[in-house]
Amino acid sequence: MKNKILVLMLILFTASFSTAQLDRSKRPQPGPAPEVKIGNAESFVLANGLKVFVVENHKLPEVTFSLVVDSDPVIEGKNAGYVSAAGELLRTGTKSRTKDKLDEEIDFLGASLSTSSSSIYASGLSKYAEKIMGIVSDIILNHDFKQEELDKIRKQTLSGLAYQKEDPDAISKRVSDAVMYGKDYPYGESETEESVKSITLDMCSKYIDTYFRPNISYLAIVGDINKAKAKSLIEKYLGKWEKKDVPKNTYTTPKAPIVTKVDLVDRASSVQSVISVCYPVDLPIGNEDVIKAKVVNLILGGSATGRLFMNLRESKAYTYGAYSSLSADKLIGNFSASTKVRNTVTDSAITEILNEMKRIRNEKVTETELQNAKNLLSGSFIRTLEQPATVANFAINIARYNLPKDYYKNYLKNLSAVSVDDVQNTAKKYIKPNNAYIVVVGSAQDVAKNISKFSVSGKIDYLDTYGDRYNPNVKKVPEGVTVEQVLDKYVEAIGGKENILKVKDKTTKMSGTMQGTTISMTQSQKAPNKFYQLVDFGVGQQITTFDGEKGKMSAMGQEQNIPPEQVEQMKLGSLYSMLEYAKNNIKTELAGMETINNKDAYRVTFTYPSGKKSTNYYDVNSGLLVRTIAEGAGATQTIDFDDYRDVQGVKYPFKMSLVTPQGAIDLITSSIEVNTNLADSLFEVK
Repeated sequence: MKNKILVLMLILFTASFSTAQLDRSKRPQPGPAPEVKIGNAESFVLANGLKVFVVENHKLPEVTFSLVVDSDPVIEGKNAGYVSAAGELLRTGTKSRTKDKLDEEIDFLGASLSTSSSSIYASGLSKYAEKIMGIVSDIILNHDFKQEELDKIRKQTLSGLAYQKEDPDAISKRVSDAVMYGKDYPYGESETEESVKSITLDMCSKYIDTYFRPNISYLAIVGDINKAKAKSLIEKYLGKWEKKDVPKNTYTTPKAPIVTKVDLVDRASSVQSVISVCYPVDLPIGNEDVIKAKVVNLILGGSATGRLFMNLRESKAYTYGAYSSLSADKLIGNFSASTKVRNTVTDSAITEILNEMKRIRNEKVTETELQNAKNLLSGSFIRTLEQPATVANFAINIARYNLPKDYYKNYLKNLSAVSVDDVQNTAKKYIKPNNAYIVVVGSAQDVAKNISKFSVSGKIDYLDTYGDRYNPNVKKVPEGVTVEQVLDKYVEAIGGKENILKVKDKTTKMSGTMQGTTISMTQSQKAPNKFYQLVDFGVGQQITTFDGEKGKMSAMGQEQNIPPEQVEQMKLGSLYSMLEYAKNNIKTELAGMETINNKDAYRVTFTYPSGKKSTNYYDVNSGLLVRTIAEGAGATQTIDFDDYRDVQGVKYPFKMSLVTPQGAIDLITSSIEVNTNLADSLFEVK
């Protein structure tokens, strides 16, 4: 008994001593990043180019087949939706199996099967591996699309669109994508009732036959199977899958706007605003910044512990939640910060989002924030390793995106190495509060005035629920008025065709002040389309020269050729352009009436052969051009014209008010000279 008491006292003494030496006021230092032990996937390549990765896992008698087709996205245009429909049709039967028979076989095997336009997933008991593989190969090699199945898919899709049409969250996502990427980019397209109704079986069949090819595909096989068995199955069932050259699709890469822009979708009945601050980001998968960007986003708004959540919900009580994402992508990534708030605090919520974006750029995060973010990301990564399929997915990603072979093995080590300075430097690179699209879905009557302050120009672009711009002040054009009449009236208003054609050359001198700097400009034109411009802004000059076929710009000692798309525009910008729309294949459309500077004006849109567009506004009474809007990559330039004066029989505006991303300026013309026999050497491009 005494020995037991002595032992107990020693234990208590030791415990007390140990407790006394532990300083619980200090946070334990994190240990070194654990080594990630990832099993290697065995691989082989079929003669047709199919790349196969096998991961053995015999804990359960199951096997999974995951096929990924690595094709470039296509621009679906007016038929948006046919690509996803094609993927769904793959699951609706083959030449030897109706959909009912296919469903029956899958159910009998206790298996699962799903398809998309770029993948097939199937899983089941390993003893049925060959039967499952047989079904997968039948779908790939012998798919048979039926009209009745397409009709069902269209009906389901239209039902979903009917709901999304009025859902503010769906509207925000659809419009934000259109604004960020543009509708002529795959990620910016969206399905409409019209596009879904236009889908045909032929479109779907052609898509699968063109893009579903083994030479751009990866197959992961995971589970109770070895490499030899897997290779035998794949060669037997997919060896006859015919390889074929697959089109490589190219697109103009979207860029963040030069300055922050505000877009509003007016929903008069909304008592809340859905806010999205977004822009495209050049962040390829596997880029060295990806892991750092994950840390930045997690601290900013990637979870309920992020700054956006803590600010807008916990501190300000504006919302139930506020989050952000910063995503890498094979083509183009994106940043988005989003929330839903009541109308009265819409502008306040936007202010706080932008403030947090600025703060993470301008101030270093704390060591505690950094370590918490690392812990969350580490835990998430480690949990994925519990799934055998993760190893196969890692192997596919390494091959698909040309990643270093040890990319995932070093993931935790690279995550652990992220420093406070890394976070700030990465935030400065990818968090852009001054180059974002602010998209608000809400009541214009309640929020428009207060959110206009976030736009450099002070103006808001109004968008419909599919991201198309419109002006809420547009009026209905009187019946019988045509675009030809509007353009003819303008020609007559400025002097008539005969007088316009008498002008062989013209030199205009003008000046104005922008942000305290005086800017002088001289423009010279010579028929048919030669152009020279000298801009003097005090500390330097910019010269643009165009000889009718090619052009060059020079500034601050550097020169560059005018890009091809701009050359086309300049070729069409002759002294007689207002007389040559049809000749130059420029499509014109009378798009409505608007109030411009307190006067009614006809709105005419011009679509050039390249697809680019511009808009002119002509005073209803005088016929004179009062405004033009030209949209470019991420920027819009608006020019108002006033003070028309006669110069040798032709009227020209002596005042031009420009609104550009850099600011506003009034250019006042001091002189216009015509027919001075300008020398061709002035327009020579050396």
